[in-house]
Amino acid sequence: MAITLRVNGRGLTAEVPPEMPLLWVLRDELGLKGTKFGCGVGACGACTVHIDGEATRACRTPVGTIGAREITTIEGLHAHPNGQALQAAWVAHDVPQCGYCQAGQMMTAAALLKDKAKPTREEIEGAMAGNLCRCGCYDRIQAAIGSAAGVEA
Repeated sequence: MAITLRVNGRGLTAEVPPEMPLLWVLRDELGLKGTKFGCGVGACGACTVHIDGEATRACRTPVGTIGAREITTIEGLHAHPNGQALQAAWVAHDVPQCGYCQAGQMMTAAALLKDKAKPTREEIEGAMAGNLCRCGCYDRIQAAIGSAAGVEA
């Protein structure tokens, strides 16, 4: 079945079954490799994308449920209102080690900053609690989010 999606501001079409997880459509059909597979059950956050601005786990979202809603992946984060500030803060705070979880971390952080321009440390911790980092970079991740928001985290 041909499914057309709005991804990072562009209309893209893939010939896939409607029950296929969005993650695999993005990676295998559309060639957007930035969204990562982590656990496959939505528990780790590596596959986080935005659907109409809301952080969503792509591994457990059937592509047939998306319709005309806008999908933003890490490849499109630069166009997000906080995207460039987050990317600069990630570099300034030397956040990534292995880097595997970073796309999901940044997409979750961008959704937080969309909803809460000046989050407290507790709000940052709460929003990011569902994103796992095997390297343990949590303090640097929180500091980078605070820096991007112009607050002490």
